[in-house]
Amino acid sequence: MSIISGKTEISHRREESTIYNTMKINGGIPLSGTVKTQGAKNAALPVMAVCLLLRGETLTLDNVPDLYDINTMIETLESLGVTVEVKRDENSSQVIFHTPEELKWEVSETLARKMRASSLVLGPLLANCGKVSLPLPGGCSIGSRPIDLHLKGLKQMGAEIEIQNGVVHASVKGKLRGRRIYLDFPSVGATENLMMAASLAQGETIIENVAREPEIDNLAAVLRCVGVTVETEGAGGVRIIGIDKAHSGRERVIPDRIEASTYILAGVMTNGHIKVEDLVPSHIDAILAKLEEAGAKFSVKKNSVEIFPSKKRLHPVSVKTLPYPGFPTDSQPQMAAALSLARGVSTIEESVFQARFLYAQELNRMGADIQISRDVAIIRGVEGLQGAGVKATDLRAGAALIIAGLSAKGETRVDDMIHVWRGYEAIDKKLRGLGARVELI
Repeated sequence: MSIISGKTEISHRREESTIYNTMKINGGIPLSGTVKTQGAKNAALPVMAVCLLLRGETLTLDNVPDLYDINTMIETLESLGVTVEVKRDENSSQVIFHTPEELKWEVSETLARKMRASSLVLGPLLANCGKVSLPLPGGCSIGSRPIDLHLKGLKQMGAEIEIQNGVVHASVKGKLRGRRIYLDFPSVGATENLMMAASLAQGETIIENVAREPEIDNLAAVLRCVGVTVETEGAGGVRIIGIDKAHSGRERVIPDRIEASTYILAGVMTNGHIKVEDLVPSHIDAILAKLEEAGAKFSVKKNSVEIFPSKKRLHPVSVKTLPYPGFPTDSQPQMAAALSLARGVSTIEESVFQARFLYAQELNRMGADIQISRDVAIIRGVEGLQGAGVKATDLRAGAALIIAGLSAKGETRVDDMIHVWRGYEAIDKKLRGLGARVELI
């Protein structure tokens, strides 16, 4: 993506994600080689919204991935008055946000409904402009994800909020006021929104029972780089002292732990020998612990994980998704795909999103044996999968079907790839670099 005369030129990848909505995979080939981890989608989206805290200043972010959701967020920010400059080459990726003195505060319904992360503009816009109108956001069909905790926290800071015809109207007289806020659930989005809102609030805000994901730490680093005081309060709290005006700053987006774990699981499923570089292994401790329990062969270095072939099938394991540092819900479908080849019966309990198992029937079309009982998947391992025509029901389901197709005999066609382009940068090229036979149709 680049900026031409102040207007956005959509990137080549964005165009591909619109045109090529099917991936054809000829599976059964062990992956081999090295793949580098992209910048984290779930970290980039909130830190991009930090630019809405600025007035007449610039925020520079390095290692921003080229994804459908990133482009949607850029369009959203541009619609609010921000000028965005994107610089990409084979070795680097940088996005520069030039924020005007006056921002618009009404979010486009079309853009808001494209992704859940559009809710992240709520806190910073309200704090900076004193008002905001935000259509209730869309996103993947993985269950109800209300923004009640976001709104409850903003109300405690003095905001007046009404929801009319599916649109959130929020305003505040003067400035938001710092408060002690306790989150009923450690919601990542609510933590991020309230941290940004508190950055321009009057006085001190302490948010308790916050999310502890690495993406929260990345957001704290970006807030500090523009002048906000952010301190950790014990294991589950954060303290923020509001400022009158944020200044220009520059920070780096952390590696994408979900993308990294997807390629790791692809190596395991295909019984390959691959090295995943440019990641933070401690961010995926829960995944590596389960793979070790299952008998996968791998080694961990400072910034990489190397997967080795094994003569034995995986052992069955039990998994329960939990907020970080527990097993991530975003890696649950990919783990289910891998466990579908284990020797024995595995279980996965989903405790975060109630509609996360839509991929199961698609994997079963490939020969997997997965039964769903409320919030638990019972996975009876099979010796191998068979290629089939399947559909990606959401972003991570699409990733699970792709890595299943890589291990399956014959041809697999994954439709509705539009979901996958939301979170995986150039996944077709990266897989071909590992020896996979994949083609976009």
